[in-house]
Formats: sequence, structure tokens, C-alpha cells
Amino acid sequence: MIYNSFASVYSELMDDSLYSKWAQYVEKQVAGDNKKLLDVACGTGDLTILLADKFQVTGTDLSEQMLKIAEQKAQKANKKIPFVPSNMMDLYDFYKYDVITCFDDSICYLQDEDELAIAFNQALQHLNEGGKYLFDAHSLYQMDEVFPGYMFNHRTEDSAFMWNSFEGEYPHSIEHELTFFNWDEKIKGYSVNTELHKERTYPIETFVAILKDIGFKNVSVSAEFGTSEVKDDSTRWFFAAEK
Repeated sequence: MIYNSFASVYSELMDDSLYSKWAQYVEKQVAGDNKKLLDVACGTGDLTILLADKFQVTGTDLSEQMLKIAEQKAQKANKKIPFVPSNMMDLYDFYKYDVITCFDDSICYLQDEDELAIAFNQALQHLNEGGKYLFDAHSLYQMDEVFPGYMFNHRTEDSAFMWNSFEGEYPHSIEHELTFFNWDEKIKGYSVNTELHKERTYPIETFVAILKDIGFKNVSVSAEFGTSEVKDDSTRWFFAAEK
């Protein structure tokens, strides 16, 4: 899924405190400073910019709209960060890194286990020996118990946003219907645009098995940004794997 209308409200809707937690998780997992890091599915760049304080970062995302916003934020923060459009399953144009990250449940946008394996393999191929691959994913509890029936509305002076979530067609999947109403001065009315975002997760054992089959080692799984063990009601899982 390419974020289009969602790009304009993504930063506004996100809880800013999460970025510092992701950054702290990365710093705890990776020893040493100034290592090369590729932030996959970086969105509008908030985490990438934070990581630039300790790492040589490059940001990449499928959405060019997101990356344009990320570039503006980096300039405002006086950070020189390359932002390159790409798919997490196609990193062929990139070099090798000491760390590759993929957060904010972006891995859940992959359609099936085959795509998961492709993305994991791309990460492995673009890591230096001993490098770390860090990502998170929605838990089964989040997908099966929390998301179904979820509704959220957001309104500003000249726009409105409606978010509805319902069960997807596969086990442990969800579909988010996002509807945007933006004031259009030309028509003196609101234009309406709808995006459908599909996410899917798997049991922890599936993620770990694919990582190991691809060639990763020392795979660990935690919750709460790496601060606790996984529990039945954990909403997000954190994976760390080494090349």
C-alpha cells in the first residue's frame, strides 16, 4: 500500500513519544556509535532524524509523498539525511549497513509469508557481517482482539479523516478503511478520497522460522520496545536478528 492522502496527516496522528522509544530500543540493541543504518519504511522521517544523532542514517519508503515530508523535516532539523524511494522487498540499489530497521508495524503490510521471506532476505543481503536487523510487528492479540471494530475520527478546520478497521480475509489480518475529506476551493466543497490499508501478522514462531531459514541467527523477541517479555496481551512484538 502506498500512502497518498494519509501522508499529509500521518505525523499529526502519530504519538511523538513512540519515536524516542523506538530510538532507545535501537540504541540498546546496537553497540557503538556512527554505524551505518538503513531505516526501511521510514515514513515521514521522525525516527530517522532521531537516529541520525548516533548513526549514519539513510531513510527509505515506498511513498514519495512521505519522503518529501521527511526531507523537509530533516532540513528543518539541520540533518543531512538521504531519503530514497524503495520497496522493502527491493533494496538492490542500496549498499551494506551495520543496522537495518523496519518499525511501526510496516512489515505487516506484506501480503504473505513469501513476501516476508523476500523482505527478510533483502535485509540479510544488505547487512554487514554481524549486522543487526530490527523490526516490530502487530501481535496476534492486537490483530484479533483490538483492531476489529476500531473507529477513529479526526477533524481540522479544512479537513476531516475517518478510520474504520475490520477483520481481513486471512487469519490474523485486518483492513483499515481511511476516508479523507479535504476542502477544495475550486469546487467550494469537500473532495473525498478513500484508501484501504491491509495488514497481516503471524505467530511469533512463523516470523522466527522464516528469519532462521533465510540465514539470520541469534533471533530474539520481546515486547514493550524491548523492555519486557512477550505476554498474551502484548500489542506489539520486537524482533532482533543478527547476520
